[in-house]
Amino acid sequence: MRPLRWKLESLAPHNITPSVQRRQVAMERVNRASMMKPQKDAYVLDSESSSDDDDLEKRLLTAVDDYNSDKSESNESSSSTTSVLTRLGLLALLLLTLHNCFSMLLIRFVMKNQPNFLASAAVLVSELIKLAGSCSYILFIQKKSIGSIAKFLKEDRKNTMLLVVPACAYNFQMSMAYVALANIDAALYSVICQSRLLFTAVCAVIFLRKKLKYIQLLSLILLTCGVMLCNMADQRDSKDDPNGSTSSVTLGISAALGISFSSGIASVYTERVIKGNKNKNISEQEYGLAYTQVQLALMSIFTMGTYAFIQDWDVIKTNGLFHNFSSWAALSVVNNAVGGLIVASVLKYADSVLKGYATALAATLTGILSYFMFGTALNSIYFMGIINVLVAVILYNGNDDLHRLMC
Repeated sequence: MRPLRWKLESLAPHNITPSVQRRQVAMERVNRASMMKPQKDAYVLDSESSSDDDDLEKRLLTAVDDYNSDKSESNESSSSTTSVLTRLGLLALLLLTLHNCFSMLLIRFVMKNQPNFLASAAVLVSELIKLAGSCSYILFIQKKSIGSIAKFLKEDRKNTMLLVVPACAYNFQMSMAYVALANIDAALYSVICQSRLLFTAVCAVIFLRKKLKYIQLLSLILLTCGVMLCNMADQRDSKDDPNGSTSSVTLGISAALGISFSSGIASVYTERVIKGNKNKNISEQEYGLAYTQVQLALMSIFTMGTYAFIQDWDVIKTNGLFHNFSSWAALSVVNNAVGGLIVASVLKYADSVLKGYATALAATLTGILSYFMFGTALNSIYFMGIINVLVAVILYNGNDDLHRLMC
């Protein structure tokens, strides 16, 4: 029993030679192990019933070994779950980054020569494709019927009407994206669109009475400085370029800022109105994300169709809905629709932090690719601005540990 006693003594914080004291220490350690491992039979020892030291040692070692084995199994299962979530999160981050970057570059490529086609037609067709894709998913993947869609819209008709505001904001953003990228390069556009973080925070403070952390205030200041630096860099380049037009650059910047402002309003409206009036009778398991996509697409089609009928009816009547539509323009429409559905399907694996990082990475990647694809001039002022924007996004989406470290 020499090796067994040596193991028992090594488990104790110090060597206790008296038999009674050693037995009391052993009972405390066994009872502690049994309390930390409640799912199995507790190894409770009584000083009167356990008189055999050898039996006490065996039971103590059995309790400790069982506890250690259960602890290692728990650690392995939790680590495997964490790795799966991390892998899915990284895939979602990669997909969001690539989609945001590709969309901006593609629209810039289409609108660089300022083709004369209707942006309302592009947005309308994109929403029609989304509606068809969502309905197809419900019918053929989820094996549901058209009646289930009608039932969902009827049960959630209040939220369906409330979606008019975010639908209008989304249509406005898509229309202004064509206007902005027709007048400014994709690098500057991607940076200015990061100011939606500033507008969202300001609207949340005003309308939702939210309090910002000090690190978030610092990040918003850095974000504002970064956007201003990138604007200064682009204004200087447009002055050096004899073919550049200051008015067109101002129009593009105004359109990009309008996108950011409408995004902030829509985010606050969604959190304040739609989430607050969520129908509790509707089961999320019965109606998934595809039903919400149908709901939003219908409202977008209604609002954009109304706008096109009022504003562009004369042009549509004379030249048709798809006048001057090129194959690249059609590709941008399909990309906005299909890419939007794919991104929406992976958002459950990406929280707000990952989405913030994706937009920051997309802005950086768009600037670099814009340099090689369109010959965009990227000077030192632009890189100072993009660094400020990147740091601002990281700080704003940082966790509490980063907040305590900085403050």
